[in-house]
Amino acid sequence: MTPPLRSGREARDAGPAPRAARAHGKAVLFGEHAVVYGAPAVAVPLPALAATASATLRASGPPSRIESALYAGPAEGAPAPLSPVVEAIRAALDLVGAPAAHVSIRSDVPVGRGLGSSAAVAAAVVQAVAGAVGRALDPEERHGLIQVAERAAHGTPSGLDARAVVAAGPIRFHAGLAAPLALGAPLTLVIADSGAPGSTAEAVAGVRAMRDARPHTAGTLIDRLGSLAKGSTEDLASGDLDALGARMTDAHGLLRLLDVSTDALDALVGAAARAGALGAKLTGGGLGGCVVALAASPAEAEEIAGSLAAAGARQVWTMTQQATTSIPEATR
Repeated sequence: MTPPLRSGREARDAGPAPRAARAHGKAVLFGEHAVVYGAPAVAVPLPALAATASATLRASGPPSRIESALYAGPAEGAPAPLSPVVEAIRAALDLVGAPAAHVSIRSDVPVGRGLGSSAAVAAAVVQAVAGAVGRALDPEERHGLIQVAERAAHGTPSGLDARAVVAAGPIRFHAGLAAPLALGAPLTLVIADSGAPGSTAEAVAGVRAMRDARPHTAGTLIDRLGSLAKGSTEDLASGDLDALGARMTDAHGLLRLLDVSTDALDALVGAAARAGALGAKLTGGGLGGCVVALAASPAEAEEIAGSLAAAGARQVWTMTQQATTSIPEATR
């Protein structure tokens, strides 16, 4: 069917054709909470969980508008949970010097599960808005814009999620900088959703309160989490999956002692271990959300996934990151 013709004014007001952009979820392997206090963290992308956005700039007419599964309407009237999206649109429009945009969003990254939903959506949105004027954001521009949205979502984000949701492979994050990591063997992970949303802000505040009340105890736990993150990069590079899995299990024990785990997360970690996982732990801020389990192979990952579903996981995903023969230069 031939589309109806538009007048010249209608074509001008519609602006450039929408440009689609994509980001993805992430899982933290090591360094939750310790990263807040200057320790390194290790994260992996979850490309199967994607956030996509397209944007059409408005030269005149109505203000910015959002179309999504959660809300459709003017950006200024969006509900509070979408405030990070609204901030991402505003920041990107300010950067490119445009007055308004019509932004369509679709995301497979579950909200409130520690998998980087807000950062992934923000990354897709800011790239879509910039792309609508034919501008490619450099990594630091993109990171700064995502962080604007992350501050609306989490208050004082470390910057880890903003780096991980646009990374092509595993990264080491430290002091605001991200560097790609080598993989000496394929990395097969199973992600299981406990069914309960987590709260990064509440978990971070709880760890801070423990650190204030019991500085030696909390400081020791945080230091040990940081040491596990540092050692994990060597395990990843050498392909020593047994050592990596053992570190994951140790990390979960430390996170339990920091009071950021839950009975549901502990039960899933236990189910993964009984199903043959090399290691398992919560991922993200905790107090809900997901666990990540390490499998020896994709076939074993399917068995672990089935056991986690039987143990009560709401959703389960598997992914394999292939071994690398070389890695790109470190990026900020």
